[in-house]
Amino acid sequence: MKYYIIAGEASGDLHASNLMKELKKKDPQAEFRFWGGDLMQAQGGTLVKHYRDLAFMGFAEVLMNLKTILGNISVAKKDIEAYQPDAVILVDYPGFNLRIAEFVKKLGIKVYYYISPQIWAWKTGRVHKIKKVVDKMFVILPFEEEFYQRYDYKVDFVGNPLLDSLNNLPEIDEAKFRKDNNLDDRPIIALLPGSRTQEIKVKLPLMLSVQKDFPDYQFVVAGAPSQPIKNYKEIAGDDLKIVENRTYDLLRISYAALVTSGTATLETALLKVPEVVCYKGNRISYEIGKRVVKNIRFISLVNLIMDKEVVKELIQHELTYTNIKHELNLILNTPKRAQILSDYKELYHKLGGVGASERTANLIVDDLKK
Repeated sequence: MKYYIIAGEASGDLHASNLMKELKKKDPQAEFRFWGGDLMQAQGGTLVKHYRDLAFMGFAEVLMNLKTILGNISVAKKDIEAYQPDAVILVDYPGFNLRIAEFVKKLGIKVYYYISPQIWAWKTGRVHKIKKVVDKMFVILPFEEEFYQRYDYKVDFVGNPLLDSLNNLPEIDEAKFRKDNNLDDRPIIALLPGSRTQEIKVKLPLMLSVQKDFPDYQFVVAGAPSQPIKNYKEIAGDDLKIVENRTYDLLRISYAALVTSGTATLETALLKVPEVVCYKGNRISYEIGKRVVKNIRFISLVNLIMDKEVVKELIQHELTYTNIKHELNLILNTPKRAQILSDYKELYHKLGGVGASERTANLIVDDLKK
């Protein structure tokens, strides 16, 4: 079979690459053409466009880059039509991918959606479009299945692919890791300020502002694959401690973390690292978002899945030096740390166990065979 896959972000690249690996097991002659990143490229096939050229975050940023986005959509449509795949697999990235789904459906090509858009938070009306243009939706959060049921649309809860990624991690030699990355023996506080330049510029200085208050710890930035080290140094200075492209390994030896919202909050929790969630976006985008997001109490996936505050969220004006210092103290030294780690165990069980990539690949190939 010929598969055309579109993933527009770093997390999508990770999950799509694992799905490709499982698809090849079920379909050894599989051919891939895709929009994604380095991890997908490592699985073989043809990379059309890298996700670093696609990622625009927030309402204001999307408006400023609308011409580029529309141009990319046009390129994708023409490329799919020329390639004539047996199936198009769309990975999250809804503003782009739902337009592609509508186009592909009209071509009579099967449309599979892996990792549902977060329409349960906002733009719930998109569910009606999804029902029309997506042949099968594979969801990775337990509450999403019930959400779609309310609209009489059957989806498959396949478990969360992060469990696969984390389950396959090789052993880590902590002493060697510290030496290779010029880290000393102090406990590590990992900083995950995001993967986009605009969010790193805002959050990293705030995260580092409390460094002087915790001299017994070392603050280490997890460098995103799409960001050269010079970008971080320009923002935070040459003395910055940074580990490139080894976020999971850094987290595995960290004592606590300051993490921007998104998938990283869940990854950090599944690696059993107490965290404070830090979010501060473009003011216009935030104000618009606050008005359109419906019925959502939290922004971090950890708290959303558990339906309670497991980790503290410092959002927008709450993300200050004083608040970061206070919350970081709590997760380092008090009973709150033990409670967070206990809640993390329950979180793991709620996510359905390992095997999401394999289950999704099986469902796709079996459906194509019909």
